Amino acid sequence: MYTTQMDAAKKGIITDQMRIVAEKEKMDAEVLRGLVAEGKVAIPANKNHSSLNPEGIGQGLRTKINVNLGVSKDCYDINLELAKAKKAIELKAEAIMDLSCYGKTQEFRRNLVEMSSAMIGTVPMYDAVGMLDKDLKDITVDEFFAVVERHAEDGVDFMTIHCGMNRATAERVKRNKRLTNIVSRGGSLLFAWMELNNQENPFYEYYDRLLDICEKYDVTLSLGDACRPGSINDSTDPAQIEELITLGELTKRAWARNVQVMIEGPGHMALNEIAANMLLEKKLCHGAPFYVLGPIVTDIAPGYDHITSAIGGAIAAANGADFLCYVTPAEHLRLPNLDDMKEGIIAARIAAHAADIAKGIAGAREWDNQMSAARADVDFPRMIELAIDPEKARMYRAESAPECEDTCTMCGKMCPMKNMKKILNGEDLSII
Repeated sequence: MYTTQMDAAKKGIITDQMRIVAEKEKMDAEVLRGLVAEGKVAIPANKNHSSLNPEGIGQGLRTKINVNLGVSKDCYDINLELAKAKKAIELKAEAIMDLSCYGKTQEFRRNLVEMSSAMIGTVPMYDAVGMLDKDLKDITVDEFFAVVERHAEDGVDFMTIHCGMNRATAERVKRNKRLTNIVSRGGSLLFAWMELNNQENPFYEYYDRLLDICEKYDVTLSLGDACRPGSINDSTDPAQIEELITLGELTKRAWARNVQVMIEGPGHMALNEIAANMLLEKKLCHGAPFYVLGPIVTDIAPGYDHITSAIGGAIAAANGADFLCYVTPAEHLRLPNLDDMKEGIIAARIAAHAADIAKGIAGAREWDNQMSAARADVDFPRMIELAIDPEKARMYRAESAPECEDTCTMCGKMCPMKNMKKILNGEDLSII
């Protein structure tokens, strides 16, 4: 008998979830079990999420991506958010985070868990204000934990909770001026609650109470980075590093209770800092899976932050990050729509795949080699079939029809692929 995936792994038990993940990853199940036992791989799988098709996150595995969605007071359309979730699963996102902060959040969350084969994550802090319908200052410690338990009971596989931003780190933020202060929504709410009530962060002070809930339902604890940089100016500063040290300490305490852990990271960060930050996180947090938002590598591109984050995400994952949170073109501007979401997912998947090639993940290069072979054969139907976004590739092909079917309108009869194939086959060549 076991309580969590980590508990089973430590006892030498290979669970059904481990077998499924091992098969997907082309990895020996016993090797995977060992990584789960060490905390270097997490398999978020709430006992109440019956529709889950499990995935692993961590060392030696494919880089996974997460999609954020959820209702807000300004954009309250549950049906649209469920449509986004279905599209995200269709586009092969491995995880969906429900960031709902207004209205019938539990109804939406339960529907999402019921229909989703992807992992579901939440940030209970967002829901506390909306669900309890109370001013932030007046929410009690017991009420915070009641919201966490409700999310766990509803089947959420992982929860982002900002446990590492204690009073000491809050003082560090105040002493070391940032351009963008605290940009984490959950982190800023906790900071405000602590300041308004002159109390310690309840999720830090009563951390064992949180672990009780996670262990009971096998919820993976995604240790949130309240002090993640919100601009490239603020990256790798004292507050970010102090919080990371605390997260490393909390990781060991969670593992001692057989609770799986992921560590959340930046944020906005210049290209030349990313590799060092990945190494620092893995060292300070004992090899726990690392989950990054971006990093966004320049602050000047609103409307294009799916690109700025994909650049940073590819570098981060190639240097050790295990899980990328997508960023859409609407980041910093508004709630994303379906088209924004698709752009963000494809950008994140490209970044993840590029990193998997660099990391030598089993089977990663094979996909690229198949595409290259199709190009050498001038086989456009096969190229479209292999494309990461076949719909867009098919649309572009249809929009500009070439004179010859086995070329495109860029090169026409001068197509090097077609001509090299002919010459090497000993065929005659005419480009007139």
